[in-house]
Amino acid sequence: MSDHAVLHVKGRVLAGPDDVRDELWVVGGRVTYDRPAGAGDSTTVEGWALPGLVDAHCHVGLGAHGPVDADTAEKQALTDREAGALLIRDAGSPSDTRWVDDRDDLPKIIRAGRHIARTRRYIRGYAHEIEPADLVAYVGQEARRGDGWVKLVGDWIDRGVGDLAPCWPREAVEAGIAEAHRLGARVTAHCFAESSLRDLVESGIDCVEHATGLTPELIPLFAERGVAIVPTLVNIATFPDLAAGGEERYPRWSAHMRRLHERRYDTVRDAYDAGIPVYVGTDAGGSLPHGLVAAEVAELVTAGIPSVEALAATSWAARAWLGRPGLEEGAPADLVVYDSDPRADVRVLAAPRRVVLNGLVVQ
Repeated sequence: MSDHAVLHVKGRVLAGPDDVRDELWVVGGRVTYDRPAGAGDSTTVEGWALPGLVDAHCHVGLGAHGPVDADTAEKQALTDREAGALLIRDAGSPSDTRWVDDRDDLPKIIRAGRHIARTRRYIRGYAHEIEPADLVAYVGQEARRGDGWVKLVGDWIDRGVGDLAPCWPREAVEAGIAEAHRLGARVTAHCFAESSLRDLVESGIDCVEHATGLTPELIPLFAERGVAIVPTLVNIATFPDLAAGGEERYPRWSAHMRRLHERRYDTVRDAYDAGIPVYVGTDAGGSLPHGLVAAEVAELVTAGIPSVEALAATSWAARAWLGRPGLEEGAPADLVVYDSDPRADVRVLAAPRRVVLNGLVVQ
């Protein structure tokens, strides 16, 4: 299809969970619900259409040992695109992926800059590793480099105690989050454990990644403050293997990781039931492959989130949270078409019929 051709999407267009239209057109790469001139010569795609899916925790440009080359990053982005993930919040990457913005055939990326971690308290090659006195300066730097987000490593194993422990003192967290907000950026943090959460939330953090440490005592605090979580359940599934690998050196940590894994579904369901915003993220990059967005939505359903709400967490609600449009009039035509209604069975997401990005049918 040429850049100027008209595309006709017909069948059922899910502009919202209850806003179902019969058709839309794509003109000049943008959505319209008004039949355009020349519609008779349009290319037609039929099925159930959703806004391009959101992977709100993904790492384009990151490999198991740190940054990867542009060819590898391109393959990562293409794999996400093939899965229907057309909007990515890159939750920390040491690679410069700005070149992706010039490609109409690759997903749109909202960057959080590079991870900010405590010295020797994260995966080697991933993060800026600093001490608390430098946190404000590095938060400011990454806020300016990113697209409205900053990513902290809130906790990690402390080899001195042999278990997960917070990375930052309360006063450093407060100052860092305040600096990000001053610069117009939101802050999220990697958190597995219970002990890092209260300081982060009471300091004004906007989101927590993984959030396996949410307890009944902490859930009301998250709900009251409106702090979102991105559970990355497809990543939490790896905890038993991680625990087995660390059993000999860090038995306390291994036992903790197993407990977090065992209660993962209860944690997510209880958070949802309390009104905490929950969004889809896969943690692709590093050790996990890309293209897992459908699997993560299915995991949220397994955890007890209703299918329509799990779908919203990767489409309408997630796009609104990130400040990006869905399928409203005049929006960029980023959409995925399926054979049947994904509201009825989210497993449909694993098999897109067509993917449309910037108005072009890319698969």
